[in-house]
Amino acid sequence: MDKIEKTDDEWRALLSPLAFEVTRKRGTERPFTHDDFPAAPGRFHCTCCGAELFDQSDKFDAGCGWPSFTRPRGEDAPVGESVDLSHGMRRTEVHCTNCGAHLGHVFPDGPAPTGLRYCINGVALDFHEES
Repeated sequence: MDKIEKTDDEWRALLSPLAFEVTRKRGTERPFTHDDFPAAPGRFHCTCCGAELFDQSDKFDAGCGWPSFTRPRGEDAPVGESVDLSHGMRRTEVHCTNCGAHLGHVFPDGPAPTGLRYCINGVALDFHEES
């Protein structure tokens, strides 16, 4: 897929104010604002470009207040990582490689099988239930 590029004004026209702040300006939503994500089988897509990012079967309750996953949907999922030195700490930022949307961060404290916790802002995701 070709990289999607839009101006801030174009993104603002497509996204809610919170989704714009989180995905385009690297913000963070308040914890525990997306406890209502469905538990049905399905996939989580980038709210900006619609790319499939995570699978429901890899979602777990980390107790941190944000949707957490053990891994991206597959090796071809457009989930990239970069170093984030903001807020006086070193973290690994997670973003959509198709459109550059900030998704959240990944930490090395997750459960098996990967030991990773992809801590993702719920506003950056759209859930599509399997039919």
